Amino acid sequence: MSSGKKKRGGHEEHEEHVNHERWLVSYADMLTLLFVLFVVLFSMSDINKKKFAELAAGLQEGFGSQSAAFTSRGGALDGSGNNTAIMQIDPGANPGDGTTGTQGLNQQQQEAVQAAMKAEGRSQASKNASAAAKEAENLKKVENKIADALAKEKLLGSVKFTVDRRGLVVTIVTNEVVFDGNRADLQPGGMKILDAIAPTLAKLPNNVEVDGNTNQLKAQTTYYPSGWELSAARASTTVRYLVGHGMAKNRMSAVGFSDTKPLISPSDPRSITMNRRVDVVVLTTLPADQAALLPAAAGADAKLHTGQTTAQAAAIAKATQQADSAADTTTTTDGTDAPDTTATTTSSTTTTN
Repeated sequence: MSSGKKKRGGHEEHEEHVNHERWLVSYADMLTLLFVLFVVLFSMSDINKKKFAELAAGLQEGFGSQSAAFTSRGGALDGSGNNTAIMQIDPGANPGDGTTGTQGLNQQQQEAVQAAMKAEGRSQASKNASAAAKEAENLKKVENKIADALAKEKLLGSVKFTVDRRGLVVTIVTNEVVFDGNRADLQPGGMKILDAIAPTLAKLPNNVEVDGNTNQLKAQTTYYPSGWELSAARASTTVRYLVGHGMAKNRMSAVGFSDTKPLISPSDPRSITMNRRVDVVVLTTLPADQAALLPAAAGADAKLHTGQTTAQAAAIAKATQQADSAADTTTTTDGTDAPDTTATTTSSTTTTN
């Protein structure tokens, strides 16, 4: 038996060879994973600073932080390959007051950014005012058409108009003409008024809201528990009648306000009849920020007024044009005043109305 071998139970035992280089496999795997990690980090390092600024502003609004600052640092991991300077974004910046969170910019750059934001704000304000003016003009045309129909039936005096942020409000004073006291059944006079205005309303793309209102008298409601039910019933009755005369159901809504929205002061003797009314509101299609400008854009039409027919509107427009022309020729070339024809024009306008 040789010295390197032993026999045990008739079998030979061979010397085992151990591989001491297996660690290289694990080491190579780790290096590969590290390489992949840094490649992924490098590909993600191109920061969209605009989106980052929006994120910072959103976080500031959500958490109400006024002191924290978010920074975006460019450098070795900048995907563009440029070593950029630190950009600080102030979460406390408020574009509405002219602060833009541009601490990392120099004075000239900050002024340029603020000037651009102010110009954008003025541009948006101008667009809103222009949209409100156009809508006020369209609502005036709707008023003219409704007034034409009412004048034809000699009912123009039964309705008043106004423009608020909701749109054109057609106020029908009940006063025993539309509804009996404490009742929500339409009277023949109320039916005639609604018959006159329904065709014009049916042709509009706008939604229509009907508001029921009661006066401020503390009288007991006979057929309804309170003024809430009475006002809501009157509004619903009006809606039902308009739907039966061409209005689409999905464009209509009924609201009862009881005595909470008086048209005139309850101390005024006329309030007993004026505040007891139904309002048919042609709702504007403008967004809220533009609709808020409607009363200012409507001018005098934002106050309660008698409806103006198409013929009256044309006569006033013509008179205004003549007045403007007369004003242009009032002063002669030698500086003396020429006869003013404005008064004559105004008188003729009053007669037309």
